Amino acid sequence: MTQPQPGPAPTPPPVCPRHPDRIAYVRCQRCGRPTCPECQRPAAVGIQCVDCVREGQRAQRPARTAFGGRVAGGRPVVTLTLIGLCVVSYVLQQVSDRWTIDLAFVPFLGETEPWRFLTSAFLHSPSSLFHILFNMVALWSVGPFLEASFGRWRFLALYLLSAIGGSVMFLLLATPYSASWFTVLVGASGAVFGLFGAVLVVLRRVGRSAGGIVGVLVINAVLGFVLPGVAWQAHLGGLIVGAALGAAFAYAPRDRRTLVAVGSCAAVAVLLVGAALVMYAGV
Repeated sequence: MTQPQPGPAPTPPPVCPRHPDRIAYVRCQRCGRPTCPECQRPAAVGIQCVDCVREGQRAQRPARTAFGGRVAGGRPVVTLTLIGLCVVSYVLQQVSDRWTIDLAFVPFLGETEPWRFLTSAFLHSPSSLFHILFNMVALWSVGPFLEASFGRWRFLALYLLSAIGGSVMFLLLATPYSASWFTVLVGASGAVFGLFGAVLVVLRRVGRSAGGIVGVLVINAVLGFVLPGVAWQAHLGGLIVGAALGAAFAYAPRDRRTLVAVGSCAAVAVLLVGAALVMYAGV
């Protein structure tokens, strides 16, 4: 008498590795694992799982601009942050006089309180709304373009070093123990003029007309000598630093962009610190 033999055990349905409670009959075209609808991502051919998509994105080289900046897309985060810091600082100036007194640059205080070389660029005249308004409009007019061209960290370094460059030039052109030695400097003009200098170089590098920027620089140069209370020395210092760094960023060889950018920023920082120290040593 023939005895019935047990058949093979039924194969369990495939399940998604990320969601074991979900049956998934669709498989990833890259790794072959089952993937549920939540983990499926459309690919050029078929469907891929989210893990393979992320791995592929990490393997891809990030898109770069013509000057080596990473294409980030979206909003100009650094430019907006700088504007926000200046606006918040202006509000604090209205609330407390100490905010301006403790952070503004004054040549005779720079040696013992060196943070003032930078912090003064985030202050503006508390009694003049137009001072901060003009500077922020100027920053917004060129900031997003440079941030997109150079990338975020290069743009931030350009802005901060130009701001310090404006303060250092203000110091170098001051006469010790005269009225200029005790004159207060506030405003983002030095940093903004650094951006103008960089834009001028970039436009020349790509063969575009720079007449508009040149016109702005000429007008501001004339106003600096005609209107009282305009720190043309800071404008000059920021312009020189910005143009120098802009040239380094724009003309760096493709395979040495990062090295040139880091080296040029370090060199400018050393020169600015050295110039200030020499000035104070001679007082």
